[in-house]
Amino acid sequence: MATHDLESPLLHSQLSDSPHLILSVPDSDFSIKQSNNNHHSHNPSPNPNTSSRNPFEFLGSDGLSVPAPSTLDPFQNDTPYIEGLYELIKIVICLPIAIARLVLFGVCLAIGYVATKIALEGWKDMHNPMPKWRSRLMWVTRGCARCILFSFGYHWIKRKGKLAPREIAPIVVSNHVSYIDPIFYFFEFFPTIVAAESHDSMPFVGTIIRAMQVIYVNRFLPSSRKHAVNEVKRKASCDKFPRVLLFPEGTTTNGKVLISFQLGAFIPGYAIQPIIVRYPHVHFDQSWGNVSLGMLMFKMFTQFHNFMEVEYLPVVSPLDNCKENPAHFAKRTSHAIASALNVVQTYHSYGDVMLLMKASESKQEKPSSYMVEMAEVESLFHVSSLEAVDFLDKFLSMNPDASGRVKFHDFLRALRVKTCTLSEELFGFLDVEKKGSITFKQVNLPLFVSSLP
Repeated sequence: MATHDLESPLLHSQLSDSPHLILSVPDSDFSIKQSNNNHHSHNPSPNPNTSSRNPFEFLGSDGLSVPAPSTLDPFQNDTPYIEGLYELIKIVICLPIAIARLVLFGVCLAIGYVATKIALEGWKDMHNPMPKWRSRLMWVTRGCARCILFSFGYHWIKRKGKLAPREIAPIVVSNHVSYIDPIFYFFEFFPTIVAAESHDSMPFVGTIIRAMQVIYVNRFLPSSRKHAVNEVKRKASCDKFPRVLLFPEGTTTNGKVLISFQLGAFIPGYAIQPIIVRYPHVHFDQSWGNVSLGMLMFKMFTQFHNFMEVEYLPVVSPLDNCKENPAHFAKRTSHAIASALNVVQTYHSYGDVMLLMKASESKQEKPSSYMVEMAEVESLFHVSSLEAVDFLDKFLSMNPDASGRVKFHDFLRALRVKTCTLSEELFGFLDVEKKGSITFKQVNLPLFVSSLP
């Protein structure tokens, strides 16, 4: 066999936008020396805690490199519990006020619900814009929405900038921090919204958002997402429909970062006005993160006042005469929002929320350590959020410790293999930090790579 053939890589590299493994064959002299050293060595099998041998070396694969875990948690509420003497005293003082606010909330919700039912009564053609007399009747519900905001402690709301005319920007996008956001937008300009199908069955809320001619979407069905994009385009193109409002992050965050954007608002190619919301606070974080809805509402009712700021940013138009790539359009818009908020952008997505919920259900001490910035994983490795949750389920079967790390014997038990040289080398290959234990990201990055077509 020719020397050239012995030195050639087993797999030829190809230019591609997709991530790939760089394969190389080690020098033959080094391989012979390594073989001789192993043959004459009297040491036992390599310890998985210290082994650095690559079990995939025969394929020409380099060692595993795993990105460092992010210290940011976009879904962490800073004040999930009632803590401190000040908060306790404030709750005691505000408790009578909270009861009055709760009554106001209930009355406004009931009146708004009845007004919406009347506005929808007998209306069958919801495919077309709502008749004007029905829209005027919805002003009652919009007024109730402002009273509901008042009951939650938003006595005044600071605004900056102006809402652009609909003919200039038929689509608006916003960061998403709390359930307060859509209530404010409902009062402010009564938009058509894009929402999950599950919202339709919610008491009171389902009826009210139907009056907004909501566009339902199932985020896990490509056909549903495509239909939603077509509906956004259809309604944005007709001035008789309200503006279309989307929260491109797809979930609520704590407002300290801006997570990845879904592309539904940017595919139609219309000009977009970004809007940002802020909730300045000292003692009470109003974001809807790792806190129950009931607790969040109770804490809102028992505050003297809750602060909210809304800023209307300049309109962002697509480049190249509406032919700009949707991903690039989304990137420019998200950069404008992140700059106005003065926050960093991350690759987290709703998929990370699913991983977080799965880890929380399994009573993991640090559920946030299982987030992998799913938007980047999905883009690079074409792994869906549902598949990532399946991977996490397999990892949790390995009995990770409180820090989210799996030891060698638990790794073998889950794989149902015995201790041997190959299993030790495999574990040592995954244990890039050489700590004698591996994390979810270290285990699953090779699985993500192996799932590539």
